[in-house]
Amino acid sequence: MNQNYIFVEKKMIVYPNAKINLGLSIVNKRPDGFHSIETVMYPIPLFDKITLIPIENYTGAEKLVFSSSGLTIDGELENNLIVKAFKLINDDLNIAPTQIHLEKNIPFGAGLGGGSADCAFTINALNQLYDLKLTNKQMEYYAAQLGSDCPFFIKNKPALAKGRGEMLSEISVNLKGWHLALVIPPVGINTKQAYSLVEPKTPKKPVEETIKQHIEQWKHNLENDFEISVYKQLPEIEQVKTTLYELGAAYASLSGSGSASFGIFNTVLNIKAYFPENYFVWTSQL
Repeated sequence: MNQNYIFVEKKMIVYPNAKINLGLSIVNKRPDGFHSIETVMYPIPLFDKITLIPIENYTGAEKLVFSSSGLTIDGELENNLIVKAFKLINDDLNIAPTQIHLEKNIPFGAGLGGGSADCAFTINALNQLYDLKLTNKQMEYYAAQLGSDCPFFIKNKPALAKGRGEMLSEISVNLKGWHLALVIPPVGINTKQAYSLVEPKTPKKPVEETIKQHIEQWKHNLENDFEISVYKQLPEIEQVKTTLYELGAAYASLSGSGSASFGIFNTVLNIKAYFPENYFVWTSQL
């Protein structure tokens, strides 16, 4: 068990983490309406918190009692990925009634995979809490039914993602010791619209080849295909990337199709003063 999963008496506490995308190529549009992509997903230490507690002598109609705090969660309860994950596992394996509380810290719609992480960590936590004996492959199968990014968070290691994002293979990328700055303006991006504005194309060089270069070379060769259309719609996001490079980032990029931009630095830097007060700014050593 790793540090993201902690047993406390009869309850379990898990800490789903966010991810960034190192490069993102939109290769083609598939017959099923989705797009085939190539990207490297890399976990980062920005966490939600989920607490799971088995309910004894429960007589309620629903087996899941769900609550949340922190960032406000929009949308209907039944569409929440934690709720969907519980229902999916329960339908197959008939698990015990459970109370689940989510403390939401990872910003929504930013390309950081927060909802997908919550989904995958819930599946993994239920597996451990109730000794379901599911393998990683089985958990990835369940996760893939709920979202393209969800399977990545089962193993939660740097991975090359293809297909819709669910075809994963481990890749050697180590950013340990580098410093990450994450900046999110208070604007939203519609993922469906973002995809519709991108012209799919085969990358000049596969992402898995480019990622082998020294990080100082990524600036010139590691691209996110969403940036052109996103920057056209929302120039303030492009300005974030420009500022990160002006501050000395070795590499800066949009993450996924969302509004979050990140910069990777070789030294600690206090960057909050360089962005408006209503921007989400977060820094950490990787």
